[in-house]
Amino acid sequence: MYADLHCHSTASDGMLAPAALVERAHAQGVGVLALTDHDTLDGQAEARAAAGRLGIELVSGIELSCTWAGATIHVLGYGFEAEVAPLASAIDALHGGRWARAEEIARRLAAKGMPGCLEGARAVQQERGESGNAPSRPHFAEFMVRAGYVRDHAQAFQRWLGAGKLGDVKQHWPTLESTLATLREAGAWISLAHPCHYDFTRTKRRKLVMAFVEGGGHALEVSNGPQVDSQVGMLANTAREFGLLASAGSDFHGPRQWSEVGSYRALPDDLPLLWPRLTRMEHPKSKEQS
Repeated sequence: MYADLHCHSTASDGMLAPAALVERAHAQGVGVLALTDHDTLDGQAEARAAAGRLGIELVSGIELSCTWAGATIHVLGYGFEAEVAPLASAIDALHGGRWARAEEIARRLAAKGMPGCLEGARAVQQERGESGNAPSRPHFAEFMVRAGYVRDHAQAFQRWLGAGKLGDVKQHWPTLESTLATLREAGAWISLAHPCHYDFTRTKRRKLVMAFVEGGGHALEVSNGPQVDSQVGMLANTAREFGLLASAGSDFHGPRQWSEVGSYRALPDDLPLLWPRLTRMEHPKSKEQS
């Protein structure tokens, strides 16, 4: 695919350093790339330097965590002004919250006879690239395998780290409404990430999209990696219904994981796409203004 607007580096929970990720995207034929690490911009400068060398157009990006109706939701922002105070403050708060969560995960695992998980997860993280951010659950899973606490990553999540398990520490993320307001203040184009990844009924998912539109969102991630065609079709219909632009991305985290960088299900031809707006440097408008 020519554009990939969703991928992760070692600045958050990816396996490749930002420059290595850009090089892999170039090898895969990607021409427009957004590095969308979780709640951080730490990889942007390295990625931009690599993109400049290789002739890839790099769009500034981030994936912000927030809450809606008691669930954790992810929102993608693009083409923003990184130095805008509300965005910088929001990222700082998320950074601190992620460290508090990592410490709590380690405390809970230690209480179940698995000591050293924070230090071990941090070591795994640093092996992949220098980062000042907190280790995330995939880093914990890798250490737990190495320490012999679990058989493999799947078992780590099934027993300890997955949704509803002991290590699934709920973070006090900001609300969807406030996150959308923060991104609007930074002049970002805003997309709702992977709507089918949330364990919602069709009715609840539609309500989420309504709240996203009311908050000034612009696009729906219609295609996310190798998700099934029926989900792409359903989300395409939702984008049409609400007059949203279509976004797409691999959600790449590393080789041999969810999907390859630059790879996702094709979008229907009639959908208006987000990335031409980004490459033309158009200024976004909220849904209330459009």
